[in-house]
Amino acid sequence: MIIYEDVFRGFKKEKVDYVIVGGIAANLLGLVRATADLDILIDVSSANFEKVDAVLRGLGYRIKQPIEIKKIGRDYIDTLIKTKNLKAINYYKPGQFSEVDIIVDSPVAFEAVKRKVKICSVNGLRLPVISIDDLIKMKAKTGRAVDKYDVVQLRKVKKMKSR
Repeated sequence: MIIYEDVFRGFKKEKVDYVIVGGIAANLLGLVRATADLDILIDVSSANFEKVDAVLRGLGYRIKQPIEIKKIGRDYIDTLIKTKNLKAINYYKPGQFSEVDIIVDSPVAFEAVKRKVKICSVNGLRLPVISIDDLIKMKAKTGRAVDKYDVVQLRKVKKMKSR
């Protein structure tokens, strides 16, 4: 079993349109680093978000922010980004160290990421993972120390793989 396998299987069953980003994507692309949460980028159409929400709630996750699920869509998300500085919608499992962040404020649009997705096969699952170049772009924009470190390491991984 891999971390968040139940989430991935739920997404597959419900045909959720998503891409893995963040630390787990970095691991799947060849970077060895500890991470505990799952970061995903999704098509934020209301139908797709409702599928994500149903899968996560069905697995016992709760949403942290007061988000009106029925309003989800690009316009509503853009309003939350501007008025609330929303970066991600966070789901957590009470009593466990298990969190899923849906990244909504990304320097790389979902549609662009989706065109260059890398498929990683793990335990019979075909997981859509952000390209190393797009992950570097995303991490370079956060300003967080851990992401700056990841950018340096991801560039090393990219260089090693290009040999």
